[in-house]
Amino acid sequence: MQLTNREIWALVHGLVIGGPFLLGFTGALVALAGLRSDYMTAEGVRNRVTRLRIGACVMAMMAWAIVLIGTWVLLPWYHEDVPDSPQSILLSDPDTRQWHEFADVWKTHVAFMAPILATTAAALVVYYGRSLARDRTARNVVLMLLLGAFAVSSLAALIGSLVTRAAPLH
Repeated sequence: MQLTNREIWALVHGLVIGGPFLLGFTGALVALAGLRSDYMTAEGVRNRVTRLRIGACVMAMMAWAIVLIGTWVLLPWYHEDVPDSPQSILLSDPDTRQWHEFADVWKTHVAFMAPILATTAAALVVYYGRSLARDRTARNVVLMLLLGAFAVSSLAALIGSLVTRAAPLH
């Protein structure tokens, strides 16, 4: 099985970076939800916050890598003005024309919310650090930001996989 350069970039975008990024949300949510000073020792809080800071920053970097690869590497290939481009394939069929319009808007505009929300959550984790264990409001704000980033990322991943299934990038 030979993969083209474009297929390799699509795999890096969706599976190599995107898969671990979505899985990382689980770890971050569990670590953040369980970060309570009344349940842990001071040493435990410090260790968990250190791991949470690293994990949140790595997740934010991965989110930016995914969006930038999708925008600057994959999207121009998707929009090529040739008859066998994914955009042309989707637009040629009346059943998939509206699908393209929704997916294109979501993937090129709304998907940018995921790295913005993940970066905001990472900045709050770095800034507040150990006080997240005591401050329930700050912890809930970070949880909501992470859940928002996860929701946007999950929908973008679903749309991306469906578009790739209907009109693969070769």
